[in-house]
Amino acid sequence: MTGEGRVGWLEHSLAGISGSIERAVFTESHARAAGRLQALDPRAKLGMFLAVVLAASLTSSIVVEIGLYVVVLAAAAASRVPFEFFVKRVWLGIPLFAGIVVIPAVFFVPGDRLFDLVLGPLHVAPSIPGLIGGVLLVARVGVSVSLAVLLVLTTPWADLLKSLQAIRVPQLFILVLAMAYRYIFLFLHLANGMFEARKSRVVARTSGGEQRRWIAGTMGNLVNRSVRMSNDVYAAMVSRGFSGTIRTYQAYRMRRADWLWLAGSVAIAVGAVALGRGLP
Repeated sequence: MTGEGRVGWLEHSLAGISGSIERAVFTESHARAAGRLQALDPRAKLGMFLAVVLAASLTSSIVVEIGLYVVVLAAAAASRVPFEFFVKRVWLGIPLFAGIVVIPAVFFVPGDRLFDLVLGPLHVAPSIPGLIGGVLLVARVGVSVSLAVLLVLTTPWADLLKSLQAIRVPQLFILVLAMAYRYIFLFLHLANGMFEARKSRVVARTSGGEQRRWIAGTMGNLVNRSVRMSNDVYAAMVSRGFSGTIRTYQAYRMRRADWLWLAGSVAIAVGAVALGRGLP
């Protein structure tokens, strides 16, 4: 076996690979559960998503953003998505990525200062307009990401891709998304198997250089396999009549409930934009 300090990060990577695969399977189980959003036409859900995301982007009121987030949480509850799972999936990453943009603005936006902390030659003085703008940005990102996560959680990936055709998304873009989603998990499993095979055959300590050479060789092997597989898959698709258009056997039909949910979402979006002009 390799030493703990040398192989720990590989163990962590393996755990991340397995976790990604498990989360993908878990997400698909949510999409096939008996919930409110799961029963809707995917085209209606896509229209609802676009309407509310647009409203969250246009409004400049923190109160309205909070109201939209409450609506998203209510929709998640009606769709039987676990509250803790849904909230963690969204908010664990937002503070890190949004904070990179928000933190400089808090200190450089002009306006009244909340306080002025002197640290030698440095003055730490966050501005009130900068803080308000930062909170608004984080709220917008939170609502938008929550909507995107809810859409993916309640819609099978194949249905979501087909609904993109309704808004005239280029077929090439949809095809790339479909193939990437399928084969990224295949290569995750392949990398996982290669790591397990090496781990089962190593019985002594290995040097850092040897591990780096093995990682470089594994990366090259994966790239080589991916290129060969892409050529083989495309040749197989063409031989079976593929002409650049994705076809599915399932046909969709907008029902009364789909139109009602879509109209309600548009009404909420319009009301949010209107209220955002008068509320702080």
